Amino acid sequence: MPLSILGILTIVGLQAGILSKRVSPLAALAAFPVAASLVAGFGLETGHFILTGIQGISGVIGMFVFAILFFGIMTDACMLEPLIAWLLRNIGRRPSRIVPGSALLALLVHLDGSGAVVFLVTVPALLPLYEKVGIDRRILACVVSMAAGVNFLPWTGPTMRASAALHIPVASIFFPMIGVQTVGLIFVFATALFLGWREERRLGRKMESTASIGPESYEEKPKLPPRFFLNLALALLVMGAMLTGKIDPVVTFMLGTVIALIVNFPEMKAQQARVTAHASAAILMASILFAAGAFTGIMKGTGMLSAMATAAVHIIPHQGARHIPLLLGAVSMPLSLLFDPDSFYFGVLPVVAGTAGSLGIAPVSVAQAALLGVHTTGFPVSPLTPATFLVVGLSDISLAQHQRYAIPWLFAASLIMTAAAVAFRVIPL
Repeated sequence: MPLSILGILTIVGLQAGILSKRVSPLAALAAFPVAASLVAGFGLETGHFILTGIQGISGVIGMFVFAILFFGIMTDACMLEPLIAWLLRNIGRRPSRIVPGSALLALLVHLDGSGAVVFLVTVPALLPLYEKVGIDRRILACVVSMAAGVNFLPWTGPTMRASAALHIPVASIFFPMIGVQTVGLIFVFATALFLGWREERRLGRKMESTASIGPESYEEKPKLPPRFFLNLALALLVMGAMLTGKIDPVVTFMLGTVIALIVNFPEMKAQQARVTAHASAAILMASILFAAGAFTGIMKGTGMLSAMATAAVHIIPHQGARHIPLLLGAVSMPLSLLFDPDSFYFGVLPVVAGTAGSLGIAPVSVAQAALLGVHTTGFPVSPLTPATFLVVGLSDISLAQHQRYAIPWLFAASLIMTAAAVAFRVIPL
């Protein structure tokens, strides 16, 4: 069986298993690629592919584990309670304000260009508020994913990869896309407002409602928890160090976790209890990421990804080649489910751009079409990116729940930006 067909069957089987809820993400990420590698005849070499893939994301796994512990300990120390109270007093308990506010916060945090940082900062801060009000947690995961996905800045990974792969200046790719991105962001906030209004109706709240939620009332200024300012300073220090990029995130969160434990729970038994309380979530996340690393390692090591890239180009009919940018933009978001970022931008994109270029299509148009969805709107739901498992884990929902809820909105954002790109003549017809 050709490697390209085997790769497609592997990914389709993986997605079908996860979405059907008949197979857990952990089992699917491990079983399908291993079976494909054995079928392809790689035998014991499969183990080498797995180790290579895991080693490639070991730092990411460490970051996620310590991030879960850090934010869990901060929550145990009640550091977020005053923030929740402040948000409730200023934003209110109306989902029609909270959900768009979530998108705005995610957009601002994403100015550093990292989707993982967006999820690490916004989800732990906002999830308690969503739980207090009763808003569906899938909405939080969806809107922060949309805000981060549409915000493809010059220094974000997809833009830089496209620039490097095609040897095109970043400015030449990005600046013509500003209007397209503006349309995408308008759609993001319109969607967030719609989801907030719909959730408001579901919860039975009128627009003018001011009734308190739950036994607590946040109209009065709450009493600050012990060591609040110390914990706040620690959280800001950890976030700031991570945003600068000068210290590896796994080091930042590890040291932050140690300090948070010592400051808030000085006794050894209390420290062990807090770590144990959050260990299950950390171990589950780590195990899924190990399996994701194995999946990526096998897909790359066996050559299935490169074979799929080559096959994808050859199926394009010659007479339709001038529509390559439009076709790529239309399917760009789903392609994130088939290729990891490096494989697409350094493997698929040059081949597609070369084919288009030989027929008179500017390579920059192909790069811009790819940015409409390939690991921009597509990265928060792709099983090939660790950030997907981060937003799922922090939101306390399953991957299947997140994909079913978020994929239609993310795909719609991609299609609307594609239409805008055609209207603004960024992509030729």
